[in-house]
Amino acid sequence: MFKERFISYLKFEKRYSNHTLLAYEKDIDSLLLFSEAEHMEFSTIDYKFLRYFFASLKEQGMSSRSVNRCISSIKSFYKFLLREGLLQENPVSLIKAMKTPKKLPVVVEKEKLVQLLEQMDQQLESFEDMRDFVVIELLFGTGVRLAELLKIREIDIDFYNKKILIFGKRNKERFVPIHITLVEELKKYINQKKEQQFQNISPYLVVTKEGKPAYPKLIARIVEKYLSMITSQKKRSPHVLRHTFATSLLDNGADLNAIKELLGHAGLAATQVYTHNSAERLKSIYKQAHPKA
Repeated sequence: MFKERFISYLKFEKRYSNHTLLAYEKDIDSLLLFSEAEHMEFSTIDYKFLRYFFASLKEQGMSSRSVNRCISSIKSFYKFLLREGLLQENPVSLIKAMKTPKKLPVVVEKEKLVQLLEQMDQQLESFEDMRDFVVIELLFGTGVRLAELLKIREIDIDFYNKKILIFGKRNKERFVPIHITLVEELKKYINQKKEQQFQNISPYLVVTKEGKPAYPKLIARIVEKYLSMITSQKKRSPHVLRHTFATSLLDNGADLNAIKELLGHAGLAATQVYTHNSAERLKSIYKQAHPKA
């Protein structure tokens, strides 16, 4: 009962995505199932029991990062219960997040990526080729998230002012500029999309070969296919192109606050992680170039 009210609150008031809702629900269910297995009533759960629960997640092989996500979910759940007057005490308030090693964003070499795009541009033999080309160009050229890419409609593109309206997390809107080459590529793609004469014309920019709105796995497959041509690294996801976009801007002297706005980050802390990437790159260049390094 409590869980359903909380999930409904996140969905309709906080307007969280389905993916985020599922993550919250999974974390709360894991606590409820654990307490049931331990014959512990939910209303009697205390600080010690919660420590026991989170420690058991770690013992089962869950990473510190995943355990911290679970801690965050449970904290939000208890805050909601307190605010609604459904509980009188918050046993999770004293629980601290586990220490996690800093993970640098995974990127691909931008020079190789530029070469890849040039090759793709010369081999546009079908509508799917053109769509794949536009997908890679948009992810690398704007730094949008996968979910944001899927939400872009044709009417969101302002060709005259060279910008796209992006609907980010919690439907926050922002404009992202696009370079003149991408403007022309988008025009060609949209014209080619019309020539396909799909039965149901989708308002969304990126579509399947049948003209239906694209979906996450399709975009992931496209990115995996093309990035595998230029890198052997394990991580070849759409988010890698977002990281590459941000790192490229920083390497070329872009202001950190400007990058924050382009990426749609709520705070500067999320953007600052890219400064570590640039610092590591500078160290690598120094070691290669300096005679005494």
